[in-house]
Amino acid sequence: MAAAEPIELRAGESLGRYRIDGIVGRSTTGTVYRARDPTRDCDVAIKRMRGFGDSTRCEIEARLLSRLDHPHVVRVLEHFGGADGSYSIVMDLVEGTDLSRVLWDRGAPGLPLHEVVQLAREACEALQYLHDQQVVHGDVKPQNLIRGMNGVVLVDFGAAAALDARHGGVATAGTPRFMAPEVFAGGAITPRSDVFSLAATVWNLLTGSLPVYGDETSLSDTVAGVTPDFEAALREALEVVPAKRLPSAAALAKVLGTPLGERRGASLALSLAGEDVDRQLVEAIVGAAAAMFEAAAASIAMLDPGSGDLVYRAAWGAGADEIVGVRLRPDVGIAGAVVRTGVAQAVPDCRSDDRFASQVASGTGYVPHTMLVTPLLRDGRTIGALSWLDRRDGRPYEPDDTGRAAVFAELSVVALGIERSGARARAS
Repeated sequence: MAAAEPIELRAGESLGRYRIDGIVGRSTTGTVYRARDPTRDCDVAIKRMRGFGDSTRCEIEARLLSRLDHPHVVRVLEHFGGADGSYSIVMDLVEGTDLSRVLWDRGAPGLPLHEVVQLAREACEALQYLHDQQVVHGDVKPQNLIRGMNGVVLVDFGAAAALDARHGGVATAGTPRFMAPEVFAGGAITPRSDVFSLAATVWNLLTGSLPVYGDETSLSDTVAGVTPDFEAALREALEVVPAKRLPSAAALAKVLGTPLGERRGASLALSLAGEDVDRQLVEAIVGAAAAMFEAAAASIAMLDPGSGDLVYRAAWGAGADEIVGVRLRPDVGIAGAVVRTGVAQAVPDCRSDDRFASQVASGTGYVPHTMLVTPLLRDGRTIGALSWLDRRDGRPYEPDDTGRAAVFAELSVVALGIERSGARARAS
């Protein structure tokens, strides 16, 4: 049964500790308010979600989004559910003008090419960062790109979706005029979907209108400075068939003549420094693990030969900075049970499972809803555990997931073993 729509708040009302000052905007996924945070003594933006009916999924996604850190991506400060079934995401209030307003104020009918290319480059940088962190925005459009003092900032994650390694995330919302055709038709949402939406945004900013399929009008004949090559590149980013479309935001920036160069932003993968394991490799493994199982967090724990403790060596996603370096006795928690028995476990509801180490989880700041853990085996001996926390669509992990988890764990052990062998060879 779907949750009731939350009643819109009025200026002067409170939402938690925040005082509502007014409505900034509305979308298909909720209402954005300007509010005052008395604790931080600043104004914030609060997206109050509507119509999802599943606060667990909202919590899982918002917890992950709160770890994103990039100069062109709005920062998520806090998130919480309400008694009415709503879910609120508190973000930095980005002072500036959204690009739809810039176009309205100054378009003649579009904006100058050099200005649009610079705006597009900054948006590409934001999107490439999100996609590298396995997040798809899902609603890229001029209204969600705000030009402030430090350039463009991408806002409003109400339609954000996980990247499912098998078939992509499923769009829950978006804006039809900028939405990729496959998403509009109810198909998968992928990074190429965001590329399409950004290309449509670029076209809109250049011309004052949106691209129309079958229109033979040459952009290079109607917009000053646009070359046939530039137009061809933009049309490639607007391909109807995703497989024919430019594959990434970085590729779009390159064909527009402004390559991204060195990537900025904080990675969602972290690991302990170690002489025997390459950090880039182990962080890639936990990132791939999270993508494969649509998880909000994934981690690798290895048995310490000296103490016998499980040491969390690497993690990706929500709670990564709290769990990396944590030591856990092998007789504690679900991971400990997996290490003792050598048998993978899928736990649909962690909070009702007697083995769940709730005190340990509370100490890391992350209490998951569902969990999948498989042993890492080498020569028939358990050397650690690979864990996944919380599907990003809110569904529980089930016993059927353990088979795929075992295959991924086997590949991970092989990769780590090869790296260790290489490290020893280099040292000798």
